[in-house]
Amino acid sequence: MCHPGWGRARAAAQRLSDFVRMRRVRDRIDREYARPLDVEALARGARMPAGRLGRRFRQAYGKSPYAYLTDRRVERAAVLLRHGGLGVAEVRSAVGCPSPAAFDTRFTELLGMSPDAYRSAHRASAEPGRNREAPAVGPHLARRPWHPSHP
Repeated sequence: MCHPGWGRARAAAQRLSDFVRMRRVRDRIDREYARPLDVEALARGARMPAGRLGRRFRQAYGKSPYAYLTDRRVERAAVLLRHGGLGVAEVRSAVGCPSPAAFDTRFTELLGMSPDAYRSAHRASAEPGRNREAPAVGPHLARRPWHPSHP
């Protein structure tokens, strides 16, 4: 008969192994977010059933692999909209968005505005202000009367 502690040790080893796999899945999503990824492909890469991957990923990171992937795409899209000079459709394509409607909905949920509104708001705030000439006469400064002891 096995020692009772062996079962607990085996379960702990399995949890650690699953955590390592979840970290690899998360890293893959972070690297390959623009590629077509789905839970089945991620599960095959992790060598585990999709249902188990979903449960373990949610335990480790608080959201499903698909939600994490979508959030990563929205995060990258926001950066591109702020700094990339691309249109919304180009950004959707660049981040691997398979469904524009689903992407726009998630973008709005996470950032509080649609991708179009986000781009407009950040483009307006990023435009440099016009340079204005300084006034010819500055503000009147109080001057002390000249005295030889004060240069």
